[in-house]
Amino acid sequence: MGTLYQPIESTIQDLKVTIHDTNIVFPCQETQKRPMFLSNIDQVLNFDVQTLHFFNANPEFPPEIVNERLRIALSRVLVTYDFLAGRIKMNQESKRLEFDCNGAGAVFMVASSELTLKEIGDLVYPNPAFRQLIVHENIDHLEKDDIPVCILQVTSFKCGGFAMGFSTNHIAFDGISFKSFLQNLASQAFDDTKPLAIVPCNDRTLLAARTPPRVTFPHVELLKLEVPIGEELNPKVFETLDEEQLDFKIFKLNASDITSLKEKAKDENAPNAKITSFNVVTSYVWRCKALSYDVENINSDRISIVLFAVNIRPRLNPPLPASYAGNAVLTSYASTTCHELEDGPFSKIVDMVSQGGKRMNDEYARSAIDWGEIYKGFPNGEFLISSWWKLGFSQVEYPWGKPKYCCPVVCHRKEIILLIPNIDDGSSNNNDGVNIFVALPPKQMEKFESYFHKFLLE
Repeated sequence: MGTLYQPIESTIQDLKVTIHDTNIVFPCQETQKRPMFLSNIDQVLNFDVQTLHFFNANPEFPPEIVNERLRIALSRVLVTYDFLAGRIKMNQESKRLEFDCNGAGAVFMVASSELTLKEIGDLVYPNPAFRQLIVHENIDHLEKDDIPVCILQVTSFKCGGFAMGFSTNHIAFDGISFKSFLQNLASQAFDDTKPLAIVPCNDRTLLAARTPPRVTFPHVELLKLEVPIGEELNPKVFETLDEEQLDFKIFKLNASDITSLKEKAKDENAPNAKITSFNVVTSYVWRCKALSYDVENINSDRISIVLFAVNIRPRLNPPLPASYAGNAVLTSYASTTCHELEDGPFSKIVDMVSQGGKRMNDEYARSAIDWGEIYKGFPNGEFLISSWWKLGFSQVEYPWGKPKYCCPVVCHRKEIILLIPNIDDGSSNNNDGVNIFVALPPKQMEKFESYFHKFLLE
């Protein structure tokens, strides 16, 4: 039965990290200096995404060898991913952001911690101290036009284990293309240089707006921006609150919980619902979150909108290459009244989420991209579910083995709920479960937790 996630060890606030070296890594071959077009999806993602990849000690790969292998591997992949060695700039004529592929390089940092991997605590439980594994102080002196697109910090622990901490501008990758990048980085870390695991498609004009743009749907999931496109965005829907204002908890659904939810979702009145693990978990979280919004009494007539990302690569006509290296996800949505979420059958909620995903066909996706051309838009809803659950970063094979665990560096945002995986311990049941990271004001958190347990018992 669904539970609250309890950290295995207490969390340590100071990881005792020392930065030893900061270098600029350049492509190992000369690359063409050129501007690179960015799609309307890319344009509104001008912020950094930080991920951590933890590895157990491998006696054959002590820290100095790992550091050198990764530095060389990064220089190799920067030839193909030349935009990672470039900078993001505003084209003054078009008033659009673009990559200036100028070969200025990525940042590579070498660090160490006085602690062992075990001493830093539970890797699944989001620890604010993990930000020390992706440090920016050494580059704060750079001008705005010289901010690196990619920073890699390798931090070795006292036990011989280590963490790769990546900070990449979201314009560079979505989750799918970032995994491909990791697979390519891993392939180039082997002594006998292997070919790239996946040759990326860097042509972002494939997602250019149509001429003229044609908006053929209302797109209630998008909100007009009040700031010029390309500026750093912080709309209220993704407002970051002080950590003191929010409680955060991780709610855990194991494999049997998810199977049970799938059974509840089966209904002859919703025969076309796509009953997937993601759809039932999203539906369940939506139900709990929407009903916890009103602290006192639920406004049954209030419309709740849940947002979630959909990979459009296979949904376009013709499909995008699976290796498309930019951002190829759009925000889909489902909406209904709180009354329906509380009293309606779970199968209907799953059907609404399912239909939200099905809505994202070629014409709808092209219409959303064209909407961005005309209005400049950002996702608009009550909250967003961001899923790191099935991205598979921990399945990437490096010379020293697969990661022990991979995770985002978590920010406390009450309108973003994260789905994050368990540590893969070789047990299929454990790996099939999901951890749900929720940050809410205390009274809303109490209601969320109450509904989370209540609905599982129905």
